[in-house]
Amino acid sequence: MRTFLILICTVALACVAGGAQEKNKSKKPAPKKSQAQSSHHVAAPGGGPQKSKGPQHVTTAAGQPAGAGGQKAKGKAKGSQQITAQGGQKTGGAAGVQKTKGGGAAVQSSTKTFKAQHFNLSNKPKPEIAAVKFQQNRRIVGSQNWQGKNYWAFRNYRPVWHDRIWWRSHFNRVVFISGGWYYWNAGWWYPAWGYAPSAYYAYDGPIYGYNGLPPDQVIANVQTALQQQGYYQSEVDGLLGPRTRAAVADYQRDHGLYITSAIDQPTLASLGMT
Repeated sequence: MRTFLILICTVALACVAGGAQEKNKSKKPAPKKSQAQSSHHVAAPGGGPQKSKGPQHVTTAAGQPAGAGGQKAKGKAKGSQQITAQGGQKTGGAAGVQKTKGGGAAVQSSTKTFKAQHFNLSNKPKPEIAAVKFQQNRRIVGSQNWQGKNYWAFRNYRPVWHDRIWWRSHFNRVVFISGGWYYWNAGWWYPAWGYAPSAYYAYDGPIYGYNGLPPDQVIANVQTALQQQGYYQSEVDGLLGPRTRAAVADYQRDHGLYITSAIDQPTLASLGMT
C-alpha cells in the first residue's frame, strides 16, 4: 500500500513540473525583426539604413551638409525659410537698392545710356545768373564728408589766382566758354581765376570731364538728361547756375548720392553718361 502511494505522488509531481516548463516556454519574447524587415527604418541613398524619425541631416545641392560642421536640422520648418544662393550668400532685399558707404540706400538708376549731344551755346555771360566771386583758399562746404576717390577733387579744391602766362605754362588745355576760362587737370575742369580779370563764372568748383567735351557741353548734356527725367525745366544754357545746381541736387538726393550740387562721376554714371 505504501509503495502504491509513493508511485502516485511521483507521477503527480512529474505532471506539475511538466506543466510549469510549458508555461515558461509560452512566456518567452518573440525574436526581434532584422533592420531590413523593420517598417521603422528606411534605406539611405548611400545604401545603409537610416532612421526616418528624429533629427535629420540637411544636405545642399552639392551633397555637403548644410551649416558649419555638419549640424543637424532640428524640428520642422516654420513660416518662410531663408533661401541661399549659389556660394552660400543670402538672397532677399529690395531689388535695385544698394547701401552706400554713408549708410543710405542708393537706388540703382534704370536710365538707358545717354548719347552725348553737341549744343550751340553762347560764350557770353548771362546777366540773370549772378557771377560768383573769387575767394582764395575757399573750401567747398560739406566736401570733407564725401568719401571715396570720386570726390577727391571737391575735397582738395582751393581757388587760386594766376595770370594767363602762368596758366598756359602749367596746363596745356585751357578753354574759353560762357565768359570764363577753364583749365583741364586729371579728368576735371576748373575755373582759371585771373586768366582774364573780367572773366565770368556761374560756379566755382570742379566739373567732371565727360566724353572729351568742354565744361559748357558737359553741363548742357546734364541739363538735357535732367529735363528728360523731369528734374530741370529751364533753358539748356551750359551754365551751372542756381537752377541747374538745384536740379542736380534733387536728382542726387533721390538716387542716394552725395549731394554735391555739381557734376561728378557718380552722377554722370547714374544718368547713363559714362
